Amino acid sequence: MRPSTRLALLIGWLGYMLVPWYLPEGWDLAGYPFGRAGTALALAISGAAPWLWPIGIALLAATLLAVRAETAFSGRALIAVGLFGLVTFFAQGFAVTLPDQGIPWLAVLLGGAGAAQPGMGFGALLTLLSLLLLLCHGLAYRGFCRGDLFTTSTIGVVVLLIGLFIFLPVATILRSALVDANGSWALGEFADRLLSSTIWGLGCVGGGIACGVAWNTLILGVLTGLITTLLGLACALLVLRTAMPGKRLMRAMTVLPIITPPFVIGLALILLFGRSGVVTGLMSEWFGIPRSRWIYGLPGVLLAQVLAFAPIAFLVLMGVVQGIAPSLEEAAQTLGARHWATFRAVTWPLLRPGLANAFLLGFVESMADFGNPLVLGGNFEVLSTKIFFAVVGAAHNQGMAAVLAIVLLVFTLGAFWLQQGWLGGKSYTTVSGKGDAGIAAKLPTFVTVLSAAVIVPWVLLTAVIYAVILIGGFVKTMGRDHTPTLEHYRTGFAVDFSHGLFFEGAAWPSLFTTLKVAAISAPLTALIGLLTAYLLTRQRFVGRRLLEFTTMLSFAIPGTVLGVAYILAFNVPPVEITGTGLILVLAFVFRNMPVGVRSGIAGLAQIDKSLDEASTTLRARSFTTLRRVVLPLLKPALVAALIYSFVRSITSVSAVIFLVSAEYNLATAYIVGRVEAGEFGLAIAYSSVLIVVMAAGIALIQFGVGERKLGRRPVALATSAAEPAR
Repeated sequence: MRPSTRLALLIGWLGYMLVPWYLPEGWDLAGYPFGRAGTALALAISGAAPWLWPIGIALLAATLLAVRAETAFSGRALIAVGLFGLVTFFAQGFAVTLPDQGIPWLAVLLGGAGAAQPGMGFGALLTLLSLLLLLCHGLAYRGFCRGDLFTTSTIGVVVLLIGLFIFLPVATILRSALVDANGSWALGEFADRLLSSTIWGLGCVGGGIACGVAWNTLILGVLTGLITTLLGLACALLVLRTAMPGKRLMRAMTVLPIITPPFVIGLALILLFGRSGVVTGLMSEWFGIPRSRWIYGLPGVLLAQVLAFAPIAFLVLMGVVQGIAPSLEEAAQTLGARHWATFRAVTWPLLRPGLANAFLLGFVESMADFGNPLVLGGNFEVLSTKIFFAVVGAAHNQGMAAVLAIVLLVFTLGAFWLQQGWLGGKSYTTVSGKGDAGIAAKLPTFVTVLSAAVIVPWVLLTAVIYAVILIGGFVKTMGRDHTPTLEHYRTGFAVDFSHGLFFEGAAWPSLFTTLKVAAISAPLTALIGLLTAYLLTRQRFVGRRLLEFTTMLSFAIPGTVLGVAYILAFNVPPVEITGTGLILVLAFVFRNMPVGVRSGIAGLAQIDKSLDEASTTLRARSFTTLRRVVLPLLKPALVAALIYSFVRSITSVSAVIFLVSAEYNLATAYIVGRVEAGEFGLAIAYSSVLIVVMAAGIALIQFGVGERKLGRRPVALATSAAEPAR
């Protein structure tokens, strides 16, 4: 067999024979190798865990195959051995859990009747990886994916990760929608919850007080998706296709909302436009406009979400606009097309993949957001806040929360299929192996003026909001007592130099933990997201569409529900990681992975497959092709995935509010605690520090990754040399 297959087998024996199978409490290895910290082989021999024997038998069978030559039989045998090992691995894991739980009849077959086992550790992880690789290598030997070991192994790893950390938690929380309080199946109760008037009611149409939360969420999501996509496109066109002054400042201001901690934009909007807000007071004094509460409800939530999510669309569309080949636009102008005709017939159609992905992200982000509706919603209820109060409220109706989550999934599925239908089977390839030194066409005057008309107010409003945020940390009480003070920063970030360097501020522990978790999760998110996008766009395999939709599940489910799902799924064996830093990293990685996937898909849609084929013709392996050909052309998508995952790992609160612990507390949880305690000055001061930290992190990411080089002349801001004939 190939050396990589032997390496996979060696990893399996390492995990089975030498590394502790279970997670030791407090990393205590006193019982190694026969106690709780023992290896799988030692525990099986001693009789403490006989259900681990079948896994060892699978590894032994694979070892016997390793000495044989690579034949069709060895491929089939590896598939059988790997499949048997994986089935027995998960069977014993879910059959033998806590006392009187698990799957009793299966536990009896495995020799673990009435027994219990703790959460699996690194030995189990290595063995699981080995069995999966053996199965994937067997498929490659049989000719799957042209016999490419890297491609088949990557598909297997991605499918396993998505199954464990997206599908399993989501299935766990959704299962509760079909059962009653005693755990018995209750389909009638499920139907009553699903058809409730609080979800689908149309009272607002018939003169009632309000419509159901489903219609509110759908209207808000569509409006947010449309507005954020148009704003992101306008900003990308102005930055890349015009000589508009102040582009660097505008680009920085549009990215600021994405690095803002939760509740802060909503709080700033209240301080500006609330009944006692600064702008409201000035409008009342100068123009006699009566004070009102218009900011609470759909207008306020929509404004906050547009400010928060438009930068995501901008990051996605930047790479798409950059990838449009100027030679195509030059060809249109050479044939006599005017600027508007070129934009409408050439540029706009090539933007469709980016527009579709940007809208989908904005739509799903809007539905999953609960922070802004919680602060500004008032009587305007949406699904995310309804789920939040169903989970943490006095009623604690977990079944209703699961039903509401199903409605969100239906909306996301509909948006996904509408996106696919709009794009159709057309080709949007613009980056090929041919040289392209064309000059980008000048934007039509109408498009330039319209884009500037919507972007400039957006940038100005963003500047005002951040001025309020920054000032709030340096005054005693924003809105009441504006006496300058540094007390908030001293309370959170005081440093003592009297006996060496000592961080005595109350906010330092949560900040250090947050940075550590973000630094680990960001590259993992980008790596898994772009690899998944590469598989979805460049490979053909059974279940590809299902895999693409599954990657969006964690994005569609509100963060609060995902956090609860992680608790339910990973608080008990076989994966028992609640209360550890690992569960925070996993929650961030698979919560933010869809952005990397969608950015990668949008970028890969523009890269001609002939580049991959040329590399393969020159006998480069798929991993070499991915590293040296595809990834350099995906730098905009890589930057977008890294920045978004890094920032969301710092600013996210809903997905981890239930997962933090005393040892692993995060910045957002600390800020929420200060807001609940009424310490708004400290909360705003901490938010300001996080904004500076994230801005520095974004600059480092952009500097480290660099920009994509396509061998073109600098973007020309004048008209093309070929003037239109008519």
